[in-house]
Amino acid sequence: MQTASIAGREPVVVERAFATTKDRVWRALTELDQMRVWYFPQIKDFRAEVGFETEFTLSHKGKDYIHQWRVTEVVPGRKISYEWAFGGYPGTSLLTIELFEQMGATWLRLTHTGIETFRGDLFPDLSRENFVEGWTSFIGTSLRNYLEV
Repeated sequence: MQTASIAGREPVVVERAFATTKDRVWRALTELDQMRVWYFPQIKDFRAEVGFETEFTLSHKGKDYIHQWRVTEVVPGRKISYEWAFGGYPGTSLLTIELFEQMGATWLRLTHTGIETFRGDLFPDLSRENFVEGWTSFIGTSLRNYLEV
């Protein structure tokens, strides 16, 4: 039982390389108009500024999920972190996205910690498995298609 508990606390990590500039990837991650295209069309506002807060509602399987974000760290062109919570549900997580240049490509590393606090055991839509699937799709498909068109 102890092992399952520790394993459930492991962050979701997704890494991908993009055949474009770091600046282009950064803009896709932080500029509202671009985020609405590949990420969440429902986002009302976003600024890559520490302390900035936003919330928007996403419906999934007949349920509304209020996404609440608060930017906690910004290193322009290299790193952004924000706390992520769901209004009406337990828990708060931390999403960190870092960019690196390597071998002529831009590498993105997404790390999402604290997902276990959402109690996926009680709220299956907020399970770790759904976050793994979601981030893999967002970064590996949606963002890639957006950047490499």
